[in-house]
Amino acid sequence: QLQLVETGGGLVQAGGSLRLSCTASGFTLANYDIGWFRQAPGKEREWVLCISRRGCIPKSPDFVKGRFTIFGDNAKNAVNLQMKFLTPEDTAAYCGAASGDAANMCTTDRTGYNSWGKETLVTISS
Repeated sequence: QLQLVETGGGLVQAGGSLRLSCTASGFTLANYDIGWFRQAPGKEREWVLCISRRGCIPKSPDFVKGRFTIFGDNAKNAVNLQMKFLTPEDTAAYCGAASGDAANMCTTDRTGYNSWGKETLVTISS
C-alpha cells in the first residue's frame, strides 16, 4: 500500500524557518514526481513546489522564490521542503503528493497526483 506521511509542521514566528518532510512507505519516492501543496483556511489548495523523479525542479511560483527549496533524501525515502523567511500568509496545511506519470512533468494541477499524504499544519505568527 502506497503511503505518504508529512512531518515537521508547527508554530513559528514570522521570519522563521521550518523543514517539512514527506516520507513514503510501500514505494520508492525517487521513482515519482513529488509535489508539495498547501491549503490555507478558507482557500483552495495550491501547488507549492515539485521535484521530478530525475531530481529536476522545473518551475516555482513567485511566492516561494528565494524562500522555499525542495530536495530529496533517498536514504530516508523522503522529500523535504525547506522554508525560510516565513510570513503569516504561509500559514496552511501542507501536503505531499506523488505522481506516477512521468508525462505530467511536475504538473501544478493536483489532479495529476495519485497518492497524497495527510498534511502537516504550519502556523506562522506575526
